[in-house]
Amino acid sequence: MTTQEILAYVKQHPSGKVKLAVTDIDGVLRGKYISAEKFVSVAEGRLGFCDVTFGWDMGDVAYDNVKFTGWHTGYPDASVKLDLSTFRKIPWENDIPFFLGDFVDDNEKPGYTCPRQLLRKVLADTTESGFSPYFSQEFEWFNFAETPETAHQKGYQNLTPLTPGMFGYSILRSTLKNEYMTDLFDLLSKFGVPIEGLHTETGPGVYEAAIKYAPVLQAADQAVLFKTAVKEIAYKHGVLATFMAKITENLPGCSGHVHQSLWDKDSKQNLFYNEKDPHKMSDLMKSYIAGQLHCLPQILPMVAPTINSYKRLVEGAWAPTTLTWGIDNRTVALRALPCNSKATRLETRVVGSDTNPYLALSACLAAGLYGVKNKMKLEKEATEGNGYRDLSNGILPANLYEATQKMKQSAVAKELFGDHFVEHFTLTREWEWKQYAKVVTDWELKRYFEII
Repeated sequence: MTTQEILAYVKQHPSGKVKLAVTDIDGVLRGKYISAEKFVSVAEGRLGFCDVTFGWDMGDVAYDNVKFTGWHTGYPDASVKLDLSTFRKIPWENDIPFFLGDFVDDNEKPGYTCPRQLLRKVLADTTESGFSPYFSQEFEWFNFAETPETAHQKGYQNLTPLTPGMFGYSILRSTLKNEYMTDLFDLLSKFGVPIEGLHTETGPGVYEAAIKYAPVLQAADQAVLFKTAVKEIAYKHGVLATFMAKITENLPGCSGHVHQSLWDKDSKQNLFYNEKDPHKMSDLMKSYIAGQLHCLPQILPMVAPTINSYKRLVEGAWAPTTLTWGIDNRTVALRALPCNSKATRLETRVVGSDTNPYLALSACLAAGLYGVKNKMKLEKEATEGNGYRDLSNGILPANLYEATQKMKQSAVAKELFGDHFVEHFTLTREWEWKQYAKVVTDWELKRYFEII
């Protein structure tokens, strides 16, 4: 739609309001309603939005260690530029108009703390190199027959799963709660988040969805909106959805695998495909994989951003622990899928469902492009069989603190994303680790209370 058509729709909508949102460092959408009149006045200008968005954590507790904003700045408003190309209608809110925005500074330059702006930067680097990146993200998540109130009252323990038992790809279970599953598929598509597949995954009440591939910025928008939209649609059905990477040690974790390929500048040729290669992989694809293998340990918090992320990355739990690549192998970190000129792609399996899609996709693309620019070679053959046993290229950092320190000291991370972003982001991850480290957990009470 043109700007004039968008403005006309907003003015004519019976609600008289617009919903808009920005994304914080954790990938949480922060937004509000504004009047249609207000929207018209800022649609092609700027909107004030409190910069505490990047000054507190996902629990709204103010950081005491970041420089960007804080008590020392007084938490002023920052400027947000609405991206009219993200216009959507929210079908479960009477088709109210919705928009995403980007943070810019006083000189109209991208805000360095803004995850969406970071992806724009990486995309610009990729386009300048002559490539068109196409991405998609898939998600697994648990669904519970609970509300936020009941889950809180139960202390998030002994929650009732939407369906019992381990039923991956179950036709029976998709029939059992079909109204919810049908709404997910239909309403997400109407919301501009097209779903290619939706099914039950192994685990009580677990679903998995694959979002249709798109140009990388659009793919990230779709992924960010998917997570919030699923939760909102779930509310309508008396369901509580969670995208935690691991809810219990007794069940598999939840992935957020990223699929990616580079095309030519006209988006007509998949540059990852080479029919003459024994594996149908181009040299470009091999360099892209080599770049990710090299960079991932140095930027891991961008794809494993929480304390909980590392509870998923354990041996034998359908999540990688080693720096490995393989061809159609689900035990490795990087699963190459060379099949034909259209669908050949790389799947980065380290990524969990708890990620901020803007950061996860930025990490994958920048790391792959690093390998391409430096003409890196795959030093080892594809891992066959059990990737957990292949330690030849090293292992991933074991926890958020270790991963954050590695990123904080990494010259590669700073080259890819800039000193200011790396400093701010790693400080937020150090904050997250400190919040965790001071808490007495249930595990400690059960283990030590009586016996020690």
